[in-house]
Amino acid sequence: MDAVMKELEIGSLVGDSGAGKVLEQDIEDDLEEILKQGAIQPASGDSKEEKSSGSSEIPRPRLQNVISTMNLQTFLDLKTIALSARNAEYNPKRFAAVVIRIRDPKTTALIFQSGKVVLTGNRNPDLAKIAAKKYVRIIRKVGYPEAKFSEFKVQNIQGTAGVPFQVKLEALAEEHYDYSNFEPDLFSGLIYRMIDPKVVLTIFVSGKVVLTGGRTPEDIYKAFENIYPVLLQFKKN
Repeated sequence: MDAVMKELEIGSLVGDSGAGKVLEQDIEDDLEEILKQGAIQPASGDSKEEKSSGSSEIPRPRLQNVISTMNLQTFLDLKTIALSARNAEYNPKRFAAVVIRIRDPKTTALIFQSGKVVLTGNRNPDLAKIAAKKYVRIIRKVGYPEAKFSEFKVQNIQGTAGVPFQVKLEALAEEHYDYSNFEPDLFSGLIYRMIDPKVVLTIFVSGKVVLTGGRTPEDIYKAFENIYPVLLQFKKN
């Protein structure tokens, strides 16, 4: 899982390694729970929502997390916000951001003194946008009526998918060495860096796949469409 998280490069979104670690831990916990529970779309699913638009045989990945950013366009007193807002945490010795969590839609936000905000925990971009606007209202209510909803941007979409067969990872890595990184002594998954769309796939021998780095849901869906025939090629007998 560490190898997966390394690909996210969340800290670069806010320029703060400590803040990035907090977001990474939140997302890592979510992805570990996904894999633990086997929350992967089956290839034989009957639901139309599980089918990719490109083929009736390829399952559609399930979106699991959206990382987005926005700018409130005002400087903030983080201590005041932490004392006034609900579900807020602030530990300036750890990193210079207030962490605020909301339940509907379930979201974690890092709010910086500069007014920049990073949000994570949503299942699709529409929910991320709704959550971002809720955070603007929260900040306005705690003493910053000038706070604006601006520069909202989806930075990273993560999804999961799977195939109903095991995959020969070593053979795949040898054949696709330009795009693959497989070190089974360090991590059980094969890291596959797709160029178009620019998505990183972590492929497990079980057939489970975690996709990260998409900017739109279509990036995630297209990446799995592209990798599906490759997985078939390296199907274990």
